Amino acid sequence: MEPSYAQLLQEGVQQAGATLGIDLSLILLGHSIAEYLASVVVFAAAFVAFKVVQWLVLRKLKALAERTATELDDTFVKMVASFRPPFYAFLAFWLAVQYLGAEGFWAKLLTAVVIIWAIYQAVIALGILVEDVLLKKVARDKDPNTQSAMRLLANLGKGALWGIGIILLLANLGVDVSSLLAGVGIGGIAVAFAVQGVLSDLFNSFSIYFDKPFAVGDFIVLPDGKMGTVKHIGLKSTRLTALTGEEIVVPNSILTGATVQNFRRMQERRITFTLGVEYGTTLAKLRQALAIVREAIEAQPDVRFDRVHFKQFGDFALIIEAVYYLKNPDYTFYMDTQQAINFAIKEGFEREGIAMAFPTQTVYVRHEA
Repeated sequence: MEPSYAQLLQEGVQQAGATLGIDLSLILLGHSIAEYLASVVVFAAAFVAFKVVQWLVLRKLKALAERTATELDDTFVKMVASFRPPFYAFLAFWLAVQYLGAEGFWAKLLTAVVIIWAIYQAVIALGILVEDVLLKKVARDKDPNTQSAMRLLANLGKGALWGIGIILLLANLGVDVSSLLAGVGIGGIAVAFAVQGVLSDLFNSFSIYFDKPFAVGDFIVLPDGKMGTVKHIGLKSTRLTALTGEEIVVPNSILTGATVQNFRRMQERRITFTLGVEYGTTLAKLRQALAIVREAIEAQPDVRFDRVHFKQFGDFALIIEAVYYLKNPDYTFYMDTQQAINFAIKEGFEREGIAMAFPTQTVYVRHEA
């Protein structure tokens, strides 16, 4: 029967001791000095091997990272670098103790520590992967809502990794996790029923974060008439600043289930307005009024004229309807432009002697003899 590597190592140590004239067969605490020296050699060899392997892997990954545009290999470099010398020094020490064939409480304790530490290192490395992937998305997306969502997902992902790590740890330590998992499953269902409102708000907030129907700074209008500028998007609710200054708090569940008008997303603002001239206005003056309205609109900057028409015969006026588009959707810009158009129309009508209509009523009185 061929000797094992452990036997060959021990014989080599004994021969080295004999060459130096040192007796290594002396027994101490159940093991010879040769066995202790061999375990030291195992420790040193394992430590150096771990260090060299890590160095080679890091070197290969760094060379790959320099040649590729993807950032994933940089993440792998961080994951491998997260395994620090104290970890593989302790792992090498555990291998040396295993070489000695140690048994009993202390040997089991060392094995438990190795398992705990290994699972801890694995969770840390996978946490780096989760965090890097999500937070790099945060760096690319400057939207504060998306950044909050990504950070929350990163924390949830790392929390899930720690939960899996604890279960694996207990399983490796001999604990029956099947009943524990069953209990956790039943408890999870009970907790889900208890906090279903909170979970609903959480998923609604994620829906807003990723679907992005609106963002901080957008001016939105809700079906019930509430309107305002989005100030903050939280996990449970969204806060608006109304035009009158007060804060409006709207649950996210309402926002995800409602039709929301977002005026910030407008590329152009379509404006329609009407005005009336007196029924006594001649046809020539009416055509002139249409020309004045058109000129007043086309004279404004960042405005695209659409149409102007003599629309209808009203109750007390001849109705003119005009439509134009603002290339700048800002509401203040719209009001400034409309005011300038109104001034120009007023000036043109006064110059040409065109009278605007207002509600009038004629009363006929009959005198009886």
